[in-house]
Amino acid sequence: MLDRFSSLVGKASSWLTLFMVVTTFVVVVMRYVFDAGLIWLQESVVWMHAFVFMMGAAYTLQREEHVRVDIFYREMSLRRRALVDLIGVCVFLLPLCGLLGWKAVDYVAVSWRLQEASRESGGLPYPLIPLLKSVLVLMPITVGLQGVALMSRCIQTIRRS
Repeated sequence: MLDRFSSLVGKASSWLTLFMVVTTFVVVVMRYVFDAGLIWLQESVVWMHAFVFMMGAAYTLQREEHVRVDIFYREMSLRRRALVDLIGVCVFLLPLCGLLGWKAVDYVAVSWRLQEASRESGGLPYPLIPLLKSVLVLMPITVGLQGVALMSRCIQTIRRS
C-alpha cells in the first residue's frame, strides 16, 4: 500500500515537468515576442521544479533509482543487500527524515503565520508560498513512509533467506 502511494505521488508530480516546459515556453514568448514579463509565472516554474524533486523522492526510493555507489552492493547476496538496506534505512534515512520534518515544521508555520507572499512585486500571492513551503514537511513524511515499506521488504527478505 505504501508503495502504491509513493508511485501515485511520484507519477502525479512527474506531470509537472510537462507543465514546467509549457510554462517556460510561455515565459520566453511573453518576454521576447511581446516584451512583457509575468513574475508570478517565472516564480511558479522554480516552485514546480522544487515540488517535482521533493515529491518525487519517495517514488525514486521505491523504484531504487536513487544515486547509489554500489561497488560492493551489486556483488552481494540478496540477504546481504537486504541487511545493508535495512541498516541504511534505520541509521540514515529515517533519522534524516525525522530531522528534516522537525526542522521544517517551524519554518513552514512561520510562513503561514506571516501570510507570506513573494518578495517580488507581481510575484506569487498568499497563500501559494506557504502552501509550497508545506511540501518541506510532506517530503520527509513520504520518504519516511517509503523507508518503512523498504524496511518491511528487507525484513521479509532476511527471514526468507
